[in-house]
Formats: sequence, C-alpha cells, structure tokens
Amino acid sequence: MSRPIQVMKFGGTSVGDAKRIRNAATIAAEASKQRSVVVVVSAMSGVTNTLISAAGKAATGNEAAAEALAKALQTKHRETIEALISDGEQRRELLDEIDVLIDRAANYCRGCALLGELSPRALDVIAGSGERICARIAAAVLRQMGYRGVAFDATDLIVTDEVHGGARPLAGPTREKTRAALLPLIEGGGIPVVTGYIAATAKGVPTTLGRGGSDFSATILGAALDAEDVIIWTDVNGVQTADPRMVPEAVTLDEVSYAEAGELAFFGAKVLHPMTLRPVVDSGIPVWIRNSFEPHKAGTKITQTARPTPHGVKAVTATRDVAMIAVAGPGIIGVPDIAARIFAASASVRANIVMISQSSSQDNICFVVQAADAVRTEKALRDALHEDVRHHDLEHVKVNRNVAIVAAVGEKMCGTPGIAGRVFSTMGNEGVNIIAIAQGSSEYNISFLVESSGMEKAVKALHRAFGLGQVESGEKASTAAQVTSKTA
Repeated sequence: MSRPIQVMKFGGTSVGDAKRIRNAATIAAEASKQRSVVVVVSAMSGVTNTLISAAGKAATGNEAAAEALAKALQTKHRETIEALISDGEQRRELLDEIDVLIDRAANYCRGCALLGELSPRALDVIAGSGERICARIAAAVLRQMGYRGVAFDATDLIVTDEVHGGARPLAGPTREKTRAALLPLIEGGGIPVVTGYIAATAKGVPTTLGRGGSDFSATILGAALDAEDVIIWTDVNGVQTADPRMVPEAVTLDEVSYAEAGELAFFGAKVLHPMTLRPVVDSGIPVWIRNSFEPHKAGTKITQTARPTPHGVKAVTATRDVAMIAVAGPGIIGVPDIAARIFAASASVRANIVMISQSSSQDNICFVVQAADAVRTEKALRDALHEDVRHHDLEHVKVNRNVAIVAAVGEKMCGTPGIAGRVFSTMGNEGVNIIAIAQGSSEYNISFLVESSGMEKAVKALHRAFGLGQVESGEKASTAAQVTSKTA
C-alpha cells in the first residue's frame, strides 16, 4: 500500500540562505520517514525582486542591467552552494547547472535592452529563474543528506492558460502530467523538489501564477496528487487575528475554514496567496500554515469547516496596497450598460477588483483595485469612456490612492444580527471616516474603505471590540499535539 503524500512549500524566507535551505531540507527529510513528501520551493528571498528590477531596467535600454543581474545571482547562489555542498564533484555540477540558468535570464535581459521593451512573456521567463535555481540547490542538499532529491521544473507539470503574469491552471492536463512525472519517483522513495510560481501553457510557453504564487503551486500539486495535506512553511506562526505589527496582542488561530482564509487572503492578509485554496476546496485537502523558524509550533489548520468563534468575527485584516477609482456623472443614471462597460474595461487589463460600491442615486460607481493595477485601469477606463466624458454624460474618472481596506471576517457573522452595527459604531466612536462599504453575499466579511491614515486605528479598535486577543489554550495544545505527531 502506497504511503500518503504530503506537499510542503517553503517560502522565500524559509530558503533565504544556506542555513534556512538546510533547515527546510531537514524538515522534509524527517517528514519523509513517515509519509511521501513533495517539496515546493520559492526563490531565495530577494531574488525575484532582483530579477524583475533588472528586467525593468533592461527594458529602458540599460544593457548593463544584464551583467549586474548575472553577477548578483552568481554571488548569492555560489556562496550558498559553497556553504551547503561539500562534495567537490557535486558542487561543480551544480554550479555549472545554475550558471546556465543565470545566463539564460541575463540573455533575456540583454534582448530586452536591445528591443527597448519587456513583454509579459519575457518577464515570466526572467522572473521564474530564481525558483529553478533554488529547486536544484534544495534537491542537492537532500541528496547530500542521503535522500533521493530530484529537482523538477513546474513548467513540465502545471499547465495553464496563456495569460502571462497571473496564469490560471488547467486541472485535467496538470493532473495527468504531474502524476506521470512525480509518482514513479515518489513510489520509489524519492523526494521531488518542484519550482513554485512558474508553470507553462499547453504549448510549453513559460507562465507564472502571480507574485506569491508558490503557495498556489503547492495546492495545485496537492490536488493533482490527491495529497493527504499541504503545509505552507513560512516565517509566521499561522493565520492571526490581525497583523501583529499593528496589533501586538493578536493571536494565532488554530483553525479557520477555507471561506474565512480566502476572505482574509483576498483582503490583504499576506500569509496566503488569494488563489491558494481553490484547488483543494472540492477534495477537502487540509492546508496548514506553519513557521519554518519555529517548526515545533502547531500553526493554523485550514479546512472545509472550522470551529466557529463566539465573537462572530474571527479576524480583522487590512491593506493600504489598493486604490479607489470613482466614475461619476449624470450619464450613469438609468443607463443599462454603463456598469458593464466600466467593468469590461477593467477586465481588459486584468485588474483585480477588491470591492465595489454604488450610490443610491446611481450617479456614482466606485470600486477598489490593487495599487499595481490602478494606472492601467484608469487608462482603460478613460479610453473606453472618452466619448461619454466629451459629451458631459460623465463628469470624471478619479483615482484615490490615499485609501485602505479594512475587513472583519468570520463564518459566524452569517446570520448573526448586530455584527455590522457593532463594526460601524466602533468606527464612529473612534472617529474613523468610512468612505465606502461592501458586504459579500456570503456574509463572511464586512469590508469598508477608510483613509490610509485611519487604517491602523480601525484595525486595533475592531480587534479590541470583538475580543479577538483571547485564545483557548486547551484547543491550541490539542492541535499542537496532533501536528507534532503528524510531522515527527
């Protein structure tokens, strides 16, 4: 009988240097004594930013950017390999392999410099180079420890659509390719080490899953392999009741549901990529968020259903990384297609709309997008609505970047009277001005827009109002014992 499969993803800080890579390999190796393990790795911390920055500089015609990139990557990764791989021949082979990958990224940057432009397709190839390098280093460390670690590029496993910079996986082809490539090694006792973040179209053209997409990679592979569970190893102890940088008394939640975790990720919690849970919802595969720096701690378990909290609200999240776009004018009133045209224009540039609000008089529609999408969304709207503005049917398309979203999240909010009243009376008592409000039809969240300067005050007040700093130690101890026994 084959052993259950556990997928482990290690984020950038968890593979940030030689010590952290060795620690990640040790965690995977120990777990492999009781179950089959598949490892998914991000690039070493800072590497993806370096790659994207170099690509951007190259696109302006800066030919020196490619040489600077190659030097930076070689220095960082050579030092890491020298510290990790003691066998001279293995070290030379690995250094040669990563040099090829670094040269490839640098050559793409040189091409961008010559053309004076950076296509989304080229950026995907350049940006995903860090994962390819890290997977090979981590696999080599496992081999040195006596395990059969083998690096795999997810471009050979995860099949996506043809959208660059934020591709979506195709479940059927991905399952077929992943199982064909990985199961023989897994069944033979080996440990696949797979690149996070990157994938490829059915024609083999490299794509990426969006920044932070290594979490998404892990659950895609977990679903394809019918894994027992997926562990996201990161640098925090799990999903918390609020960002501890804003609320020092925030505590780690032992369990949250898929719905709660999805809402928290969507509204700014950095612990998960927003798409992470989609591949595992139907199969009910549990996802754990755990701290690779403190692996003895239980972390947070994400499942289909989780114990509700007596507070109604389970966590508060917030983000300043957004912008509000308002479209206003008398021409909006009673025009059936105006909303469709606004959102079609936004969709044409793949803007991620976080929340929507419309005035009761229907002469104003405002919506919130991620800050990175604001410029291209504004341009798309101005192009699409140019004639309406020219004929004074619309007064303006305005962008406000001095805003933040605050969201109260919890399954028990659904059908519980008084939650919204408590949220907004708390804001009133604190003197926090609310710009716009939205509540999801699921009733799992109440989100609202405030001035950026009021975000921290709002989060602290809600955390205090709903008593979220309390934790039931008995439940935490029980969960910790369960996790320790599973991964020992």
